[in-house]
Amino acid sequence: MAPHIRTVKTSSGARAVQIVYSNRAGKRTMEHVGSAHDNAELELLKAAARQRLSAGQGLLDLPGLAPRVDGPLPIRSSRMGHLVDALSEAYRVLGLEQASGGDEVFKQLVLARIIEPTSKLDSARVLAEAGVASASYATLKRRLPVYATQAFRAGLAGACAPRAALGPAALVLYDVSTLYFETDAGDGFREPGFSKERRLDPQVTIGLLTDASGFPLMVNAFEGNKAETATMLPVLRSFQAAHGITGVTVVADAGMLSRGNQIAIEQAGLSFILGARTASVPYVIAQWLREHPDEPVPDGLLLTESMPASNSDGRGHWWVYYRYSHDRGRRTLKGITEQVTKAEKAVAGKVPVKRNRFVRLHGGTRSVNRDLEAKARTLAGWKGYADVGVMPTESSSFASSLLSAVS
Repeated sequence: MAPHIRTVKTSSGARAVQIVYSNRAGKRTMEHVGSAHDNAELELLKAAARQRLSAGQGLLDLPGLAPRVDGPLPIRSSRMGHLVDALSEAYRVLGLEQASGGDEVFKQLVLARIIEPTSKLDSARVLAEAGVASASYATLKRRLPVYATQAFRAGLAGACAPRAALGPAALVLYDVSTLYFETDAGDGFREPGFSKERRLDPQVTIGLLTDASGFPLMVNAFEGNKAETATMLPVLRSFQAAHGITGVTVVADAGMLSRGNQIAIEQAGLSFILGARTASVPYVIAQWLREHPDEPVPDGLLLTESMPASNSDGRGHWWVYYRYSHDRGRRTLKGITEQVTKAEKAVAGKVPVKRNRFVRLHGGTRSVNRDLEAKARTLAGWKGYADVGVMPTESSSFASSLLSAVS
């Protein structure tokens, strides 16, 4: 049988392109070229397979010499050498090889996830396409309980920490995400909870701590029904205990901005810079606009507002920074104009009334909320950050550079 190209459907729904060189006694000798997820990829893989069959050359017809095979010499394997070698070296330099005890299965999972993020089952296919002989799926499943232990995660976090040059105090960034599972019932850890994707499946909550440049330092998993705001303090305390750090300043978005969460962090002796929600136009912004009528707001302008300590809830003295970004303002104003245009068409009955914050419904009448529009346009380009633990006199240049980076 002459070598030929065939396509087969994989368990993941992709179409694998293979070169079959022989089929003797029911045993095929073939090469996997790749897996396509659409028609364009399929045609590219077929073209690559045809090139491999011809090895980029035609047959050389020499007089008196018959070819030893019916066709070009087959390419038996290929390898993404530069990519695999570079990732393997980075893995070693970061100390992950030593921290994992030289676990080759874990290293293969890391490489596969970087090359092409996919499932653990499909990682074998990714590694095969990269030219790496992977462990079996059964071996991978046997190793998973080891990777889930606290000691294994602590070893990885310990390897990452020296790269962040941690000292007695540290500036860290914190955020959370959720991972859902396609199962019907929870088990006490995988439980239905708040989902940004509006899913009802059981899930787990993941808290990630990084340094100021985004380099990962620690990851923790929580019950799927645990509130995001309740995950920050346990992660920070665990981080302090693991690395002997006395002072931590954490930066997070407005989703972490619960009053109880802020006070708990402050009472734990930590500092924070959190994204602040601006329900109304802050006094310092309104004052600047009154004092500079008809003037464009300078890009990067930083205004500071003091919030004196409160005895009622135990809150200390906080500061709120409001920073203006010209690019953010331009994008926001464009979005506001588009939404207001749709709201006007909905009020006029030209289009159906859909979810639009500028459409005001009162009884049976519809109108455009011009007050909300005016407030939104005034706040376009501004972003607020609540801060505790660093006085403005100490942090004027620090706050300006930091807020510029996290805006």
